[in-house]
Amino acid sequence: MSAHDPCARKPHPATSEEIADAIAFALRYSGRKRVHDSSEMMAAIVAKRLAQHLERSGFVLMKRPPLSGSAPTPQT
Repeated sequence: MSAHDPCARKPHPATSEEIADAIAFALRYSGRKRVHDSSEMMAAIVAKRLAQHLERSGFVLMKRPPLSGSAPTPQT
């Protein structure tokens, strides 16, 4: 397996901040296209609460490290 092979990268437990960022991004965008039916603040609040609830409920979400040379993950 090469370093660029997605299977070669080992996942790690995602932090609640990473989960909230991903959820908030999904609430604001459809793919890369911005959707205007959700406000920034509401998306951030919902994402944070969902991430906290998942963590309290014992869920562990895994996240692969970013591909080398790829764009950084959008932050909220």
